[in-house]
Amino acid sequence: MNKQGPVIIIEDDLDDQLLLQEVFKELNYGNEIVFFGDGEKALEFLTNGNRNPFLILSDINLPKLNGIELRKKLRINADIHLKCIPYLFFTTAANHKAVIEAYSTSVQGFFTKPNTYVELREQIKMIMEYWMHCSAPNNFIPEISS
Repeated sequence: MNKQGPVIIIEDDLDDQLLLQEVFKELNYGNEIVFFGDGEKALEFLTNGNRNPFLILSDINLPKLNGIELRKKLRINADIHLKCIPYLFFTTAANHKAVIEAYSTSVQGFFTKPNTYVELREQIKMIMEYWMHCSAPNNFIPEISS
């Protein structure tokens, strides 16, 4: 997990993109915020680039390649897997079936989009703070034995 890396947001709703952009600006984290409107473009960016994102916030209902399908493709990619990028669903499509399907892909979280800006800001802050304080295998420098 690269705590200085970009936050990838995969969201096809432009209003939600604008709200999230405003929230991240207000919270003033140093991470670049990169938006994708569909799963295929996100998959291309994540698998063809040499960037190491901090975390991925993904809607479930996306054009071309939905969030569940995207998560499955990323999960079997060895290079992506080694980067330990937290993959979180952030969606309005919260129902029992969706949550079960999401967790069957070993997703690290499932969040329902809140109804107010204040709740959205607090939820994003909580997510960012949690992952900023979390350790991952690739956060450690191997010890050199003498």
